[in-house]
Formats: sequence, structure tokens, C-alpha cells
Amino acid sequence: MEFKEQIQAHMPIRCKDNNDHGKVDHLDGDYIKVAKDDSGQHHWIPLSAVDHVDEHVHLKWGHQEVQQQWLSQDPHPEHRS
Repeated sequence: MEFKEQIQAHMPIRCKDNNDHGKVDHLDGDYIKVAKDDSGQHHWIPLSAVDHVDEHVHLKWGHQEVQQQWLSQDPHPEHRS
């Protein structure tokens, strides 16, 4: 994907409604692994949801879509114990 080289750890993630949705932990295949939230939960966002990257990772999704679409379980079964 075209954004893989631009996305770096600790970059803020913003939806199209300009709400913050955490920070990049790292790239995990074709997903962004979001750093743990206040409750200690990681989330995964597919790179296909990225609109553009500057000092932030900007998503094509609105706030509600992010809440509904991001994954709360590692999308890679081989990583699960």
C-alpha cells in the first residue's frame, strides 16, 4: 500500500470528523495496530481505511465508522495464543 512507508509509530490517528482515535503502535501487515487505549485494549485498522498521511494518519471513516469497523482482536490468527 502506498501509505506503509509514511506511517510511523506514535503518529496520531484521526477520523474524517477530525476526532482522535489513538496513536499508531506499529504496522501489522496490511493493518495499523493502534496503541493500547485507556482500558488496555489494542485495535486494528486496515490500511485501506487510510485517506492520507501528514503529521497524522487521516482515515476515510467517520467517528461512528471507526467505532464499528476497527477490530478488537488481532486479524492474524497465527498471532493469537
